[in-house]
Amino acid sequence: MTRTFIRGVSWPIVVAGLVAPFAVHCGGSLPGGGGGLPGLPGVGGGSCPDMANVEAIEKFDFAKEFKLKAEVGAKIKSAAAAAADTKAVADKIEGDLKVACATIAKDLSMAGDFADAQSACKAAAKGLGDLKAKMGANAKISLSIQEPHCGVDINAYADCSGHCDASVSGGKAEVKCEPGKLQGQCSAKCSGECELSASAQCTGECHGTCDADIKGTCGGKCNGKCDGKVMDAKANGVCDGTCEGKCDANISGECKGKCGGSCKISGSAECKGTCSGSCTAEMQAPKCTGALEPPKVSAECKAKCDAHAQAKAECTPPRVSLKVTGSADAKAETQFRTIIAKDYPAILAVSLGVGKGALQVAGNLKAVVDGAQAGIQTAGDPMVVAKLSACVAAPFKGAVDAAASVQANVNVSVNVQASATASGKAG
Repeated sequence: MTRTFIRGVSWPIVVAGLVAPFAVHCGGSLPGGGGGLPGLPGVGGGSCPDMANVEAIEKFDFAKEFKLKAEVGAKIKSAAAAAADTKAVADKIEGDLKVACATIAKDLSMAGDFADAQSACKAAAKGLGDLKAKMGANAKISLSIQEPHCGVDINAYADCSGHCDASVSGGKAEVKCEPGKLQGQCSAKCSGECELSASAQCTGECHGTCDADIKGTCGGKCNGKCDGKVMDAKANGVCDGTCEGKCDANISGECKGKCGGSCKISGSAECKGTCSGSCTAEMQAPKCTGALEPPKVSAECKAKCDAHAQAKAECTPPRVSLKVTGSADAKAETQFRTIIAKDYPAILAVSLGVGKGALQVAGNLKAVVDGAQAGIQTAGDPMVVAKLSACVAAPFKGAVDAAASVQANVNVSVNVQASATASGKAG
C-alpha cells in the first residue's frame, strides 16, 4: 500500500516588477547589505547583519535590535532571507546556463567570449539554427525528452515553516506532498522512475546506457538490426527507428543487461537508487517533485521557505533521444547529433528543471517585499525607519534584479531548447 507522505510546498508562477529600492542611506557602508550604521541615542540597532548571508540573517534579531514589534521583525527577517536565497538561485542559473550555452557555441566553432548567459545562449540558438539549415529543408528532427525531476526537501521546508511563523505550534509544520510525487531512497517497491546510482538491472524502460543488447531508440551508433532489418552499411550505424542490438549512447527502451541512468519502472519493483513516484515503505530523505500544500503561515514566511527550499533543490538529469531523417548533409547531421547528446541536456536542466521552480519562487517576492516595506513604516521613529531602510535597500534591490534575471534566463533557455527541432518545439 502506497503511503502519502505528509509535508510539502506550493508556489505562484508569476514574475512581476517588484518594488522600487529604498532610497534612504543613513551613514555606514552598505554595498552588499550589512556594514556599520552609526549608533544614535534612543534608537535601537547599531548595525545590520550581512544581508547576503542567510545564516547571518537568521541569527539576527531585528525586533530586539531595532525595538520593533515581534511580527514586524519576523516580516523583515523572512523578506531578507528570501531575497538572499532568490539571488543565490538566480546566480546559479546564470552560471550554469552561461557554461551550457557557451559550450554549444564552442562546439559549433563560434568564436568569442560571452559576457553573460543571455549572449551565450543567443549565439547557441543561432548556431543550432544554422546547423539545421545545412541539413536541408527536408530534414525531420524528433526529440524525445525525459524531463528532470526536481525535489525540495520536505523536512527542511517543514522546519523552516515552524521556525519563522509563531502561529505554527511548537516549531512544527505539517506539509502535504502531491500523491505519487515523492523522491527519495525506497527500501521496498517503487512505482514511477528510478534514477540508478550505479549500473543496475532495470525491470522497465531504461534511459541512459546499457552494457548489453537493447531494443529501443539509440542516440548513438546501432550495431545490429534497425526496424527488424540488418543495419545498412551506408547508414554508418545511425538507426532512426527501433535498434535491436548494441547501442553506444543514449538509449531509451529495453535493456537486457545493466542500465546506467534512469529506469522507468513498469508496475512496481525494487529501486536501487533514487525513486521518483511512490514507495510501499516510508521514503528516506524525502523530497517532493510535485505540488505541495504548505501550512498556514504568513506570506513572508512562505516566501522565505519557498526560496530556501528551491536554493537546495536537487534534480535528476534529463535524458534525450533523437531521431533525424532526410538530412542532406551527413557531416552536419553528425555534428548535430553530437551536440544534442553531449550539450543539450544541460540546457534542459534549466528550461525544464531548476528554472521552473525559480520562476515560482521569484513570483513570491512582490508580496514579501511589500509586506516588509509596510512593516518598516510602522516603526514610527524616523531614524529607525531610515536605518532599516538603509539596511534592506541593497538586498531588496538585488532580489528584484535576480527575479528579472531568472525570467530572462529561463526564457532564453527555452529558446535554445526550441532551436534544436525543425518545428521549434521539443517533442
